[in-house]
Amino acid sequence: MPSRSMLDICRLRNIGNLPFLCAQKINSVGSSNADIAVPKLGMYQLDVTLKRGTHLAARDRGGTSDPYVKFKIGGKEVFRSKTIHKNLNPAWDEKVCLLIDTLKEPLYVKVFDYDFGLQDDFMGSAFLDLTTLELQSTKDIALNLKDPQHPDHVLGTIHLSVLLSPKDNISIDSSLPIIKSAEPTMLIKKNWKRSSKFQTQSLRLTDLHRKTQLWRGIVSITLIEGQELKAMDANGLSDPYVKFRLGHQKYKSKTLPKTLNPQWREQFDMHLFEERGGVIDITVWDKDAGKRDDFIGRCQVDLSALSKEQTHKLELKLEEGEGCLILLVTLTASAAISVSDLSVSCLEDQKVREEIHRRYSLMRSLSNLKDVGFLQVKVIRADGLMAADVTGKSDPFCVVELNNDRLMTHTVYKNLNPEWNKVFTFNIKDIHSVLEVTVYDEDRDRSADFLGRVAIPLLSIQNGEQKAYVLKNKQLTGPTKGVIYLEIDVMFNAVRASLGTLVPKEQKYIEEDPRLSKQLLLRNFIRMKRSVMVLINAAYYINSCFDWESPQRSLAAFLLFLLVVWNFELYMIPLALLLILVWNYFLMVSGKDNRTQDMVVEDMLEDEEEEDEKDDKDSEKKGFMNKLYAIQEVCVSVQSVLDEVASIGERIKNTFNWTVPFLTWLAIIALCLLTAVLYFIPLRYIVLAWGINKFTKKIRSPYMIDNNEILDFLSRVPSDVQLVQYRELKPDPNQSPSKRKKNNLG
Repeated sequence: MPSRSMLDICRLRNIGNLPFLCAQKINSVGSSNADIAVPKLGMYQLDVTLKRGTHLAARDRGGTSDPYVKFKIGGKEVFRSKTIHKNLNPAWDEKVCLLIDTLKEPLYVKVFDYDFGLQDDFMGSAFLDLTTLELQSTKDIALNLKDPQHPDHVLGTIHLSVLLSPKDNISIDSSLPIIKSAEPTMLIKKNWKRSSKFQTQSLRLTDLHRKTQLWRGIVSITLIEGQELKAMDANGLSDPYVKFRLGHQKYKSKTLPKTLNPQWREQFDMHLFEERGGVIDITVWDKDAGKRDDFIGRCQVDLSALSKEQTHKLELKLEEGEGCLILLVTLTASAAISVSDLSVSCLEDQKVREEIHRRYSLMRSLSNLKDVGFLQVKVIRADGLMAADVTGKSDPFCVVELNNDRLMTHTVYKNLNPEWNKVFTFNIKDIHSVLEVTVYDEDRDRSADFLGRVAIPLLSIQNGEQKAYVLKNKQLTGPTKGVIYLEIDVMFNAVRASLGTLVPKEQKYIEEDPRLSKQLLLRNFIRMKRSVMVLINAAYYINSCFDWESPQRSLAAFLLFLLVVWNFELYMIPLALLLILVWNYFLMVSGKDNRTQDMVVEDMLEDEEEEDEKDDKDSEKKGFMNKLYAIQEVCVSVQSVLDEVASIGERIKNTFNWTVPFLTWLAIIALCLLTAVLYFIPLRYIVLAWGINKFTKKIRSPYMIDNNEILDFLSRVPSDVQLVQYRELKPDPNQSPSKRKKNNLG
């Protein structure tokens, strides 16, 4: 009989649509008593190998299809294969291991044609009667695909290999992977439906995300360039972008307009879950506004053929197309990611704590620049959560996210005051990252309901202090019901953190797709207007001095102008900025803090949330967004530009307002160095050094990713909207969220 903790690893996590999955053994994560689902007597293990398809139906205009396969048991999806592009005889060779407790439910096989941005086309389905299988005997099966609405149509054949075994022969440490081509990541697919009862966004967790899975390595990918790509537009050019997929991890590059030799220079990381590696699927597309994007070509990277701890330059020829891609791929060992019970917290061991302190001491500042720090999060319990089930209870679990690293707790069933007592550890690559802890309600037959979230900047954490964080809504603009108790410890090296501030910020793989919102467009316009008005008011003030509206002020300005111009040196510019920082610091310590809470932004965020709820309801009734796709894309671009311009202005202001002291001190050091350099070194030498560096950068490092250190620095400073989202709420037992909403509307 397997141990209780092993059964917890392999138990039913019915968040998505999977009956039972057999998982490889990972670190013991523990469980509450209600969290363990003991397998029933008569349970079977079903090993299915999806081999290939033959003579499948053509669903695209070019006479081909982009097929993928889904398996269902009992109406619940248990597996989805990778997509094979432009092929009517695809070869998948993917394996899945399932635990089933009855043979009465057949295996339902469905085939679809993948359409980017559109609804996927149905290509046929078939049933496999499990009662016809012999135990302990591998059987090759050919399933003829049919369309229930057109039973006379011939839609091709799917070839499988199946092995049915009784439960007693199941080994938790079996070397058979759950899904060969789709490693169980902790990425979360977002399904932007709203619960009509609670008016909160819900999140669909796929069947691969039921349990905590720890990755064994990191794949660092740098997309350098493309060469001689196929022309897809009438002007003889293309607007190419690249999509990467490793299991269920996905990354999409930026789109470069009107070029056949694009220079992307983008870097990102993916998690490696299999010891032997995996296969990265890469597809290149041509962006077309208002219609389906054109397929340019595809290629693959077999990670098992690459040596670890070494950077590989790959020149990949595109299949089914023209040209090639240039990549840099590096495989590294896994970072310090772990999940454990509260009783085995690593920082409780004094020797381990001292070793971590030594790793991030100033004496080792230059040893590993990418290893910035160490984060430990204790998820202890939650109180007073929202009742999401008809029984007046919830089945809560927690998802802990740091950039693209996601781990989660077990589920505590039928409880509004759950206790998890879990410890999560992460490696910090950017000290300006924000820790997000989200609580969901697990539902067996539908999407998980959102219960609340907190966002905590790492630099605002007080080590070793157990705090009660008030849960916020999906937009992080106001409170929802319940509090969560966390204890967080952060250790980092200040030198590595400072150097990491000047490199491009890590992008999230999975983010909400931008959509047109009148309120969001108005909000970004107002934010940009407020930033521009500062400059306009300064111009009016200077002009008033020229007009001598106030003789005393104009005379003082005139004398100051003569003094500055006569004695001006270039070093005075950073010196003046330094004086502004010092002045605001003295205002802050003297109690005359000029950093007022921006209630205008907060009110706009709440209005935006209300409008989002209305838009979601309207979108279910009519599909006008599809008809106005091109107009929406232009409006979304304008909306995003307004947001970017407004954010830059607000971040500059917040740098000087000491909003994030770490960044402000970093700015002071930089300005001091710049002042000294400009004071002691003649300007011509500085310009000469700058020009030589610019001209020789490509020669010295051909694959260097271009970046702007000032913009990278400002990207770490929170905007006014982020300040509202990251602000910690205080519990108010006398005021409910509904009352607060009414007060705001009043």
